[in-house]
Amino acid sequence: MCLSLPARVIAIEGDMAEVSVGGAVFKAGLQMVDDVTVGDYVLLHAGFAIEKLKEEDALETLRLLQEMDDAISK
Repeated sequence: MCLSLPARVIAIEGDMAEVSVGGAVFKAGLQMVDDVTVGDYVLLHAGFAIEKLKEEDALETLRLLQEMDDAISK
């Protein structure tokens, strides 16, 4: 099973970005996506941004993941 997570781009240098997922910061290759800027959301998978997301879609996915985590943690 593969999983990708919405991540917010916080910095870009060349074809690499720093992205934030739940407060954790990761490096992400931007070779597979175009027109990514700081503040955008991308799907992060295995160290690569694989798709640019609309902010509302990213936030909804993050909300659902948090809801699932809350249900499991009870």
